[in-house]
Amino acid sequence: MRRLGAFVHATSDEGVPDRQSDVRRRVADSGHDPSMGEQAADDGGRQATGTIASVGREPGTWNRRRFLKLGIGGAGLVVVAGATGFELVSHGVLPGQQTLDQLDGACTVESQALVFSPLGDSMTGTFYSRARNRTVGYTIGYPSGHQSGSVLPLVVMLHGFGGNHTDALSGISPAQAVALRVNGHGLAPMAIATVDGGGGYWNPHPGDDPMGMVINELIPLCQKLGLGRPPQKVGTLGISMGGYGAILLAEKYPDLISAVAAISPAIWTSYSEADSANAGAYASPSAFRTYDVVTHAHALAGKPVRVTSGDQDPFHPGVEALIQALPPGPVVDVSHGCHTDSFFLSQEPPSLAFLAQHLAE
Repeated sequence: MRRLGAFVHATSDEGVPDRQSDVRRRVADSGHDPSMGEQAADDGGRQATGTIASVGREPGTWNRRRFLKLGIGGAGLVVVAGATGFELVSHGVLPGQQTLDQLDGACTVESQALVFSPLGDSMTGTFYSRARNRTVGYTIGYPSGHQSGSVLPLVVMLHGFGGNHTDALSGISPAQAVALRVNGHGLAPMAIATVDGGGGYWNPHPGDDPMGMVINELIPLCQKLGLGRPPQKVGTLGISMGGYGAILLAEKYPDLISAVAAISPAIWTSYSEADSANAGAYASPSAFRTYDVVTHAHALAGKPVRVTSGDQDPFHPGVEALIQALPPGPVVDVSHGCHTDSFFLSQEPPSLAFLAQHLAE
């Protein structure tokens, strides 16, 4: 259900998240080289998605009983449902109840088959980020008929925890995202850029400032190519950790970010909650206060905002706190779903259509 300037109250029996819930499968058809993920000077070139391992299975062989028989609980290895099987993740980031709900199909969200216009060009590269003190990868997806040098609005798509620029979107590539047809109509032309932001929740940390990288390096790079160069607008979009980051950038840089859409944003309501779940999310209690998107939601006044969350998402309490703090006028969609790919994918088309509409105004 989607409503303008209102929200649907829904309670979750998940409670607050006991681990950071933000692991998604790789995009199988992105057309990008997975080896293009970020490389830190001190990590030996380890890929940002290196904690994810695919595990094949026969259809129908995994269920709640087998899961419990193996003794895998929410605090151990976590099973994340994917389109072709399950992924075992080496650290438990989803509450056990949601894991069992996924095995039972309770988290499944039906979505219509995606329809695309002809795909445009896609450009992938790297640059050395002084803000992050490492080389980062990026991808830019163009609509059909456009390429480097085209003057277009820009959407900065922020990836989730454990991801990088190759898998920021759920199930689709940047070029596919801008080629989507929603309700029978193509999107207004715009480009999408993704970039390696690490796992620090898109806020500054000592020696690693992903927010500064986006604002002072990625967006200027895109503007030199004609994307988001005034009077063309810039918007932000993200899923989970990236959804939080999309809101954060819009709050901190209201004169630069013209519209924001957040899918299942990973929002905590206290530093202790965040620190116990993911000690790398914020550098300190002071950093949490500075970059708490609920406290600073007033900065979004007058800006087009779209926020969506599943009613069984373990981050839903934080999302609901944000919804209550938002200035009048946001588009809020709270509907059936968990913190899973099927929910993310179902919300990508309306979120992209929302941004395309407001960036074209």
